[in-house]
Amino acid sequence: MKILVVFYSLYGHIYRMAEAIAEGAKEVVEAEVQLCRVPETLPEEVLQKMGAVEAQKKFAHIPVCSVEELANADAIIFGTPTRFGNMCGQMRQFLDATGGLWAKGALVGKVGSVFTSSATQHGGQESTILSFHTTLLHHGMVIVGLPYAFAGQMRTDEITGGSPYGASTIAGGKGERMPSANELAAARFQGKHVATIAAQIAVSKLRKAKSS
Repeated sequence: MKILVVFYSLYGHIYRMAEAIAEGAKEVVEAEVQLCRVPETLPEEVLQKMGAVEAQKKFAHIPVCSVEELANADAIIFGTPTRFGNMCGQMRQFLDATGGLWAKGALVGKVGSVFTSSATQHGGQESTILSFHTTLLHHGMVIVGLPYAFAGQMRTDEITGGSPYGASTIAGGKGERMPSANELAAARFQGKHVATIAAQIAVSKLRKAKSS
C-alpha cells in the first residue's frame, strides 16, 4: 500500500508538517510512504529576494513529483501553504496538469487528504483545505480529514492550527513560528488516519477480487 505525501513549501513549515504526516502514516503496517514536492515555479532571483533559498535547501533532497506518480498511490496527502484563502500557485499548476488522469479516472476511489499553513490564526486555513477538496472530488477521490478523535484541535490553552478538515500550522507574519508540538501531533494523527482508511479500502478491494 503506497501513501504519497505531496507538498509545496517555501520556508519549511509545510515540509516539517509533511514529515510528521509521513511519520504517522508509517505507523500503519504495510504502508509504504513517500515524500515528494511539486515543481517550483518562481525564478531563483525571486526566491532570493523572498529569503527562501536557504530554507529550501533543507528539503532540496526531496524528489520532485510527477503527475503520473499519483496514479500509483493508494492515498495522496497534499500539503500547501495558504495564499489568500486558497492553495498556492505551485500546487494549483501541478493539479491543473492532472487532466489526463481525470480523463482516465485514474484517481477514482483513492484516498485524498489535505494539510496547510498560514501566517495568521485566521488566515484562510479552512477555506484553503475545503477549496482544495473540490479538485479531489472532481477526481473521484475519497476525502479524509482530521476527526475530533484528535482532541488536540479542541485546545484553547494555546494558539494552534488544526480543524476537522485537516492539520494546519500558523507560521507567523515573518515565518518565525515553526509547527508546535500539538500541530505536529495533529499531522501525525492525520497521516495514520489516512493510511488506516487506505488500508481498509485496499483489503476490501482484495477480498472483492478474490471472490469474483
